[in-house]
Amino acid sequence: MTDVKGKVAFITGGGSGVGLGQAEVFGKAGAKIAIADIRDDHLADAVKSLAEKGVDAMSVKLDITDRDAYARAADEVEAKLGPVQLLFNTAGVSIFGPLQNATIEDWQWQMDVNVYGVINGVMTFLPRMLERGDDCHIVNTASMSAFVSLPGTGIYCTGKMAIRGYSECLSMDLKDTKVKVSMLCPGAVDSNIHEAVKTRPAHLQNTGYYGEDPNVMAHLKKVIEHGMKPARLAEYVLKGVEKDDLYILPYPEFRKTLEDIHAKVMAALAKPEDDPEYEQRMARGVPGGQKD
Repeated sequence: MTDVKGKVAFITGGGSGVGLGQAEVFGKAGAKIAIADIRDDHLADAVKSLAEKGVDAMSVKLDITDRDAYARAADEVEAKLGPVQLLFNTAGVSIFGPLQNATIEDWQWQMDVNVYGVINGVMTFLPRMLERGDDCHIVNTASMSAFVSLPGTGIYCTGKMAIRGYSECLSMDLKDTKVKVSMLCPGAVDSNIHEAVKTRPAHLQNTGYYGEDPNVMAHLKKVIEHGMKPARLAEYVLKGVEKDDLYILPYPEFRKTLEDIHAKVMAALAKPEDDPEYEQRMARGVPGGQKD
């Protein structure tokens, strides 16, 4: 997809942060924008902010964990703006702490939003995209946590690594279609993800971590407030979509970390000369088999 002008973009989490940055940048590039968010206040503020920047946006309140609501939102947007050709699965939540302290509700909340929310988006729009045969693009927002594990990020990291595998496989499965896939992996972003606990459902409030603690949220904000601005991050996304890049990795500060991780993986991987059955498996065409 070399030109997004005139394309209809559906952006989850579009009421603030990374999603709002995408709405601004893609709107200015000529796309028709629909932003979906679970918070009414964010939607209202976002529409106003975008209008001030010359971007007209349609807003839809949506809980991305609700499949039926997702289908209704898709119908509403397409009835007004036309077929969606750009899907941004951007909405996400986070909560941090040692895995041994996690409750099943801590797991369910994050996995429902960060994993099933993405799957719901793809399963809602992908059949429509394939049926119409348009040039389309799906952008799944993962995180550098899709590659890098850190203490206290276990649930979040599990979900984001799942999105990495999902996006890579989806891209392979769609290689002969006109639907392309990108995976965005942000590092620190100056957003409001530190307020994610405010959207946690009532039936999933039992936690081993923290709730709407203003001190905790203030601390988390300090960690990310010097991160990349959402609109700047979205500029990388626009370039990635224009080039049909699978990986959108805008943070050079992670180069050394990723080099170290992959060096450890390669050091641990068995060598062909040390495995007497290697040639037999290769001759039989084992899955994944590829000679150096």
